[in-house]
Amino acid sequence: MALTADKIFLNLPVKNLDKSIEFFSKVGFEFNPQFTDENATCMVISESIFAMLLTEDYFKTFTKKEIVDATKSTEVIVAISAASRDKVDEIVNKALDAGAKPYNDPIDHGFMYGWSFQDLDGHLWEVFHMEEAADNQDQA
Repeated sequence: MALTADKIFLNLPVKNLDKSIEFFSKVGFEFNPQFTDENATCMVISESIFAMLLTEDYFKTFTKKEIVDATKSTEVIVAISAASRDKVDEIVNKALDAGAKPYNDPIDHGFMYGWSFQDLDGHLWEVFHMEEAADNQDQA
């Protein structure tokens, strides 16, 4: 039997928590105040997906490894789906307007469209939309 999880909590180190909250608020994300203090915040991506933005000092309490400088190295690409191609463009444009750096140009594979940006700490975010017909073909 395959392992299943009810929720995903992605943990990302950030240099300035207040600036990160301001940035992601401009992109359109909301935060759970119950899990927000001077060290961390819980950014709500969906009903079951969350990004815990942790100050670097607080993040270090969870690992013995060095924190990657995401402006120079890539350890993960956070990929999130959007309801439409227009929504992909809207999210990325809001991120760019809020101070994100562009990463890849928009990529159109016909059945799938995506565009990406780097947040204030250099983490890579890929926003994509996949046509339902293509998604359903995989299940047939």
